[in-house]
Parts: sequence; structure tokens; C-alpha cells
Amino acid sequence: MDDLTSIPTDPFAALIQRDHPLRASLSREMHIRGLPRFDAPALALQYVLLVDETQAHESVALLSARLPALKPGDRFLSARIGDLHFSWERHTEYMTYSFLAPVEGAALFDLSPFDDVPRWMAEIPGRVIRSTQIAMVMNEPPPAAIGAHFATDDLIISDVADGHARIWSDFRLHEDGFGRLLIHDKGLQGGESSQLVQRLQELGNYRKIALLGLPEAQQATPLLTALEQRLTAITSRVAQKDADADQVLEQLSALSAELAEIVARTRYRMSATQAYAEICRDRIRRLAVVPVRGYRSLDDFTERRLLPAMRTCDAFIRRLEDLAQRTAWTSALLRTRVDTALARRNRDLLASMDRRTGLQLRLQHTVEGLSVVAISYYALGLWHHLKEALELQGVHLPGWVDIALFPATIITVFLGIGQIRKVKRLPADGH
Repeated sequence: MDDLTSIPTDPFAALIQRDHPLRASLSREMHIRGLPRFDAPALALQYVLLVDETQAHESVALLSARLPALKPGDRFLSARIGDLHFSWERHTEYMTYSFLAPVEGAALFDLSPFDDVPRWMAEIPGRVIRSTQIAMVMNEPPPAAIGAHFATDDLIISDVADGHARIWSDFRLHEDGFGRLLIHDKGLQGGESSQLVQRLQELGNYRKIALLGLPEAQQATPLLTALEQRLTAITSRVAQKDADADQVLEQLSALSAELAEIVARTRYRMSATQAYAEICRDRIRRLAVVPVRGYRSLDDFTERRLLPAMRTCDAFIRRLEDLAQRTAWTSALLRTRVDTALARRNRDLLASMDRRTGLQLRLQHTVEGLSVVAISYYALGLWHHLKEALELQGVHLPGWVDIALFPATIITVFLGIGQIRKVKRLPADGH
């Protein structure tokens, strides 16, 4: 009988034990990007810090010490710090720190609710790439209030969220070190306020991180131009018949190494720039921007500032790819030329070896002919001495024996040497 105690009391528990190791973390990933629900009026601050791998570990360690709710491997945290709501999110190369303060009757962009934030952020490692003040209000501010906080000659005004909100910003860095974003709630409901703020912040963050590729492309462009000129000169030398292939190959190898260094140094940044730019375009679509007559809109500002930078990066990437392809073609051309020259030298060497072998064969035939004469001469000499010895003993041979023996000796020696030559030509096994 089977042991009934081995059957689990809850059959679903056995299936839970077969969960994929990443199932829980992937499920959390689908829910970590939401800000808490809030209604206007409210004030918010957000810092975006660029971090390397070491700084990222230090940041997580500091946050874990201050906020035990943060677990190893977490990429998002939402918690309360005094009267502020705090949210933290870790990205591939930067981290965002957001502080939200629901307020009533506060002045626009009032920093007093965030007096403890500078002290709280002082020990956090990283370089600030973006910091933003956000003010969400229920009533549209008068033009004088807007003029006091924004540069009116560069003001951006747009309706977003299908006309349920209006935003103001000049996208400038003000004297307090912050950019400013003003949002007028014209009928947002439920979680639409937090979604709107999050999308606007993501648009600004991804736009700023995407622009990091522009200085790198601009800095590497003169190097790329110099490499293109050098490659043109090398290609011209390859076309010359008297060019030193070894010297050209050395120059081409040096150029390829420098090109590989530029590609390795810029590939990640250029790929990240393209990815962030695509996310920006997605956020613009989701914001459902509607222009306000007489002012530049958010999507127009983004396109006019971001698209030229992206086109510069795209052109840089295409030039890199084109230069790499041209370098490969030149290498193939040089390799073909070297192979052709080597094949020509091998052909001449084989021809020379054939001529040398022919000469050796002719010399061998000559030597063999001389050998027939020499051996015949010595054989007849021995016969002459033998004949004299016989005559001293009284034995006299007729004269025709000498006459017959001369051609017989030559023919015998010739046939013997021919037989030896055939034996030498037989395979090693003798068959």
C-alpha cells in the first residue's frame, strides 16, 4: 500500500514550490513604478543622480540602513520620511529620489516643506544630473506669479492628459539649482495626478540622460574625421604597385585598433541614447499634449531640442559603421594583394624548382652515360690484364674475342645501370 503521508494535504502548495526563481521579482517589477496617489495642491522635489556600480552599492547600503524596508535586489522603494512621502528607484546608470509634500495654501515652489532633504541627501553618492521642483495647484496662477518664477521669453505651456491639466515650464536651471514645473489640475481624477507627474518626470529624466550621448559624439567626431582621412590615404597606397605591403598593413592595423577603441568607448552611450530617445517619444504620445495658442508646446520643445541631438548621434553611429566597413574592405583588398603576391612567388618558386629538377635529371643522365663509358673502360682494362696473364701461361685467344668483347661489355654495363635505375624508382614496398 502506498504511504498516504507523502501526499501533500494542499495540492496547490506543491505547484508553488515549482515557481521560477524570477517569478516574484518579475511580478514586483510590474508594480514598482507608481507614485502614491495625491491631489492638488502638492509640492514635490526630485533628484536624479548618476552613479557607477560602486556608488550604486553604497547608495543601496545607506538607504537600507535608514529604511529597513529596502531589501537586497530591490529597485524601488516607497516610504514615509517624517511628513514627506519618499520614493526611490534604481535604473541602469542613475537613481531617482523623489519627495512629495501635500500642502494647502503654500506659495509656488516653496522649499520650506523640504528643509530636511539637503541634509538627508548629503551622504548619498553620485552626481546630480537633474533636479526638479514640481508644484501642482487647483487654480490657475495669475500671469504675474508665472512671470515671477519662469523666464517668459522661453515659456512652454501645454494642455496634457486630454485637456485635464495644463503645465508651465521654461526648462531652465534656476538660481536655486532646480528646474521648475507647474501643473494646473483641471479635473484629474483618482491616480491620474500621480501618473501625470510620473510621466512628466520620466520624460524630463530620459531626455536629459539621452542628451549625454551628444557631447560624447561631438568629442569623438574630430577623431573619426582624422581616421577617415588616414584610411583614404592608406587605401590610395594599397592601389600603388610599389607600396610596401608590410608597412601598409602596420598602418591599417593601427587604424583598426584606434577605431575599435572609439567603438568600445562610445557604443554603450550611443545605444543608451537611442533607447532613451525612443522612451521620450513614447512618453510624449502618452501625455496627449495639446498646444496652447501663442506658446510653444511640450512636444515641440522636446522635438526641437532632442531630435537634432539624436540625429547627430545617429550620424556619428552611421559614420562609425561606415568607417568600420571601409576598413574591412581595405583589409580584404590588402589581404588579396598579399595573397596574390605570395601565390605569384610560390608559382615562380615551383617553376624554378621544375627547372632545377630538369637540370638535375639531365646531369644524372649525363653522369650515367659517363658511368657506362668508365665502367666499360675499367672492365676492358681488367680483361686486357687477364688476357696477358693467359698468354704468359701459353694460352692464346683469337683476335675476334677482343672485337666481340668490346660491344658486349658496353651493352652489358648499359643494361645493368638501366636495371639499377628501375630498382631505385620502385615504391618502398617493392611492388
